[in-house]
Amino acid sequence: MDVNTSRELAAIAVEAARAVGDRLRGAFRSRPEVRTKRDFHDPVTEHDKAAEEHIREILDRRCPDSVVVGEEGGSRGEGEVSWYVDPIDGTANFAAGLPFFCTSIAAAVDGEVVAGVVYDPVRDDEFTAWLGGAFCNGEPIRSSGARTDREAMLLSSYPSPRDLGWEGDAALHRFARMVGAFASTRRPGSAALKLAHVAAGWADVAYGTHVNAWDVTAGSLLVGQAGGVYIPLSGSVFAPGGYLACVGGFDLAGSVMAEVVPAGWDA
Repeated sequence: MDVNTSRELAAIAVEAARAVGDRLRGAFRSRPEVRTKRDFHDPVTEHDKAAEEHIREILDRRCPDSVVVGEEGGSRGEGEVSWYVDPIDGTANFAAGLPFFCTSIAAAVDGEVVAGVVYDPVRDDEFTAWLGGAFCNGEPIRSSGARTDREAMLLSSYPSPRDLGWEGDAALHRFARMVGAFASTRRPGSAALKLAHVAAGWADVAYGTHVNAWDVTAGSLLVGQAGGVYIPLSGSVFAPGGYLACVGGFDLAGSVMAEVVPAGWDA
């Protein structure tokens, strides 16, 4: 795909993400009613569903021959372009009133992510990426920062309740190694926003498990276009699984996180 078309798709994604910004800001800290999906650790609100429907309407109008894959409404439509939409990534934070959530929208063509936006409505930070680069609020960003664990900030929601259920004490031991190795470890929630922060160089490493394409497609492009490293631990950004990302120049081979990198992986 040419750069100009990629940029046009990014502009559509931005339009759709910003279209729900007022709604999310207005509902933030209103303590909306929370329902659950998979279990009580997986919340959803009326705002997730309403925001996704609004985003779908815009994408259908601006790019009618496309597929929209949303966290709340599944896959609809057909066409060359596939959109991956998470209307509120970090719903638990949004519902509780913690200001770390975002809207994530990405476009993919022929199995390649070609455009995306991660929009933080609380801070009004707009992270965009297309095949010509990565930007925050219109300014180019570069994914650079620490080189070693002992200097680095790690963002990770590991271990999740599912990790603890499946791995038991092994998950706690791995988490202990991570906390001991990194200068700082934080669990802010929202995979997409964590990746955006790595792309901007505001954090150095992000790691997560049990994510879906709508969580990470936009963020993966941001990191890559900003010069960082994104590794889909499932083998594909479109397949459910884990992810690892780091700023450019980070010594991943010498990091405690090297133990999660698939054998044979090469940047």
